[in-house]
Amino acid sequence: MIIELSPIDVDVIYTVINQAATAYKRVIPDDRYNEPYMLIHELAAEMKSITFYGWKEKGQVVGVIGFQPIEDVTLIRHTYVLPSYQRKGIGTRLLDHAKRLTKTKYLLVGKWKSASWAIDFYQKCGFGLMPNKDELLERYWDIPRRQIDTSVVLGISI
Repeated sequence: MIIELSPIDVDVIYTVINQAATAYKRVIPDDRYNEPYMLIHELAAEMKSITFYGWKEKGQVVGVIGFQPIEDVTLIRHTYVLPSYQRKGIGTRLLDHAKRLTKTKYLLVGKWKSASWAIDFYQKCGFGLMPNKDELLERYWDIPRRQIDTSVVLGISI
């Protein structure tokens, strides 16, 4: 079941993100990986501009998606599913939910170049690699140059 999450759910979102993001360890550049992957105060600050939804099973949130309209696009900022619940369609259902709620023409997501499983997931959901990724990352994201150099952008027209 999909539920809307709010700032009072920050601990739950934090747990899902950080447990799922352990997959990035030794995959993305070492200088871009932290443990925990995302700090709780960073997440709390992001929640002021990002809408989060969660997938709930047996009373527990096991997957989250966060998206943010910016100018003429909507950015998927976070899509994470607890490792023991992955490959069960939860990420796809959360992404489909975000697609239905998106009011802009384009939905974009930035991913680490080396996270092939994440890129494959979005491609299976209809997203394509954007050729102008540097321009998109510089315009819509506030990330360091090193992250731009090691990332890709996938997009889909809604």
